[in-house]
Amino acid sequence: MKIMKFGGTSVGTPNRMKEVTKLVTKPEEPVFVVLSAMSGTTNSLVEVSNYLYKKNPEGANEVINQLERKYMQHVEELYSTDEMKQQTREFLLSEMNYLRSFTKELFTSFEEKNIVAQGEMMSSNMIVNYMKEQGVKAVLLNALDFMRTDKNAEPDPIYIKEKLTSIMEKNEGYQVYVTQGFICRNAYGEIDNLQRGGSDYTASLIGAALNAEEIQIWTDIDGMHNNDPRVVDKTEPVHQLHFEEAAELAYFGAKILHPTCVQPAKYAGIPVRLLNTMQPDAEGTTISNKTEYGKIKAVAAKDNIIAVKIKSSRMLLATGFLRKVFEIFESYQTPIDMVCTSEVGVSMSIDNSAHLGEIVDELKKYGTVTVDTSMCVVCVVGDLDWLNIGFETQVLEAMQTIPVRMISYGGSNYNISFLIREEDKKRALQALSDTLFNHH
Repeated sequence: MKIMKFGGTSVGTPNRMKEVTKLVTKPEEPVFVVLSAMSGTTNSLVEVSNYLYKKNPEGANEVINQLERKYMQHVEELYSTDEMKQQTREFLLSEMNYLRSFTKELFTSFEEKNIVAQGEMMSSNMIVNYMKEQGVKAVLLNALDFMRTDKNAEPDPIYIKEKLTSIMEKNEGYQVYVTQGFICRNAYGEIDNLQRGGSDYTASLIGAALNAEEIQIWTDIDGMHNNDPRVVDKTEPVHQLHFEEAAELAYFGAKILHPTCVQPAKYAGIPVRLLNTMQPDAEGTTISNKTEYGKIKAVAAKDNIIAVKIKSSRMLLATGFLRKVFEIFESYQTPIDMVCTSEVGVSMSIDNSAHLGEIVDELKKYGTVTVDTSMCVVCVVGDLDWLNIGFETQVLEAMQTIPVRMISYGGSNYNISFLIREEDKKRALQALSDTLFNHH
């Protein structure tokens, strides 16, 4: 069985929903479909929540009314039979009335997650109704019946596998199984969400639970590109990536995929394919545990980075110095991206400035602290094992005219990272593309 996940833009209009139906009914074997909310819906539901937090039920009702008008118009465009139009209208009206019920009671964060979850509920119901109207043997499975997180807010894979396996056994013989992405229940049975990676995470968890043949992530771009197409000319899709390479690219700025969401697939050894709903015949990107040896794959960049340098003569031969420094960042729950050390100092980069002032104050106990803001991490990804002689030279050659604040190499076999000024980002990315990919 293949898992097929479709994002908000892929189901963003009635026409797109029809195209998705064509894609999922094409394979001969049964498929399991994971759906996001229609594009724009989650933002509207968050806006409803914001009005309710501010004790403004009139504002919330106005947004709900706009959403109702939009969805009722979609019903007219999506369905051809009066019976299915009426059935879907009744369902959507019950959803809107449910949302309105929150305007009459005390509002909490639990209610907010419940409100936001309704976007996926509406899109999945609408598509299953359309499939049934088209004669497709489809069934809707409620994600809240099997998708759960534990007390650490992490997915509970054993629970998910047991519940989902049981549900699938009770629903044998369907052509298309449909569920909602992103939403789940927490360890206390409350409606919650998977946060990081959202619907992609749902698809990966389901794929691992069902031991799927493949997990397909359908978006509006034809896979991961070898550089940022918004910044650089002549980028191309990367056809094959190792899970580690994809995680590096996702962490350092490739927005098409969240680094966390493919972990269940990686551990289960299930390939993940990134495909384009606008160009369904395009090859896209396949992510698996296979490595293409001796090849540089792609470049990514991460903005809004801060460099923190602490210089101390006391560091010389001092045991425990780095531990004290790292504990300060840990106490403020601020992850460190890059680290470079010397005999008298250590430089680190972070992407969260929420507690920068407190961190700097504490670091001053141990040395002189310098902070550089408006920085950018540029990451070159591929099979960059140190035995591949000359790869680092190619990368450095491309960066020869760019001022570099820090370099990180050797922490992973899959990347070389540079810390540069944000103002030099475009020039650096273009130079790397010209040297590494376009030189021929």
